[in-house]
Amino acid sequence: MSKFGDLIDVEVPVLFDFFTEWDDASITMNEVLKDVVASLGDKIKVIKIDVDKNQPLSEALRIKSTPTLIIYKSGDMKWRQSGKFESNTIINILQNHF
Repeated sequence: MSKFGDLIDVEVPVLFDFFTEWDDASITMNEVLKDVVASLGDKIKVIKIDVDKNQPLSEALRIKSTPTLIIYKSGDMKWRQSGKFESNTIINILQNHF
């Protein structure tokens, strides 16, 4: 977990995408997140975490469904929601945390 602490304790918003490789909604979010990164560049970090391969972290964060998106900034959780989103929605949410 100390590595996770290092990932979230930064000044730029960090968007975590907790996903599974077999879930259609998770697969759909791949393209959405590519658009988000293309739009916001180095103003954010996006980190994808496969819940099947990272069960201890997923359990610690109580990930119940995929995709689950979580935004951290300066070590604090700022936003969390499960489900599919459009890129503009995610961009607007992230911009609130610059």
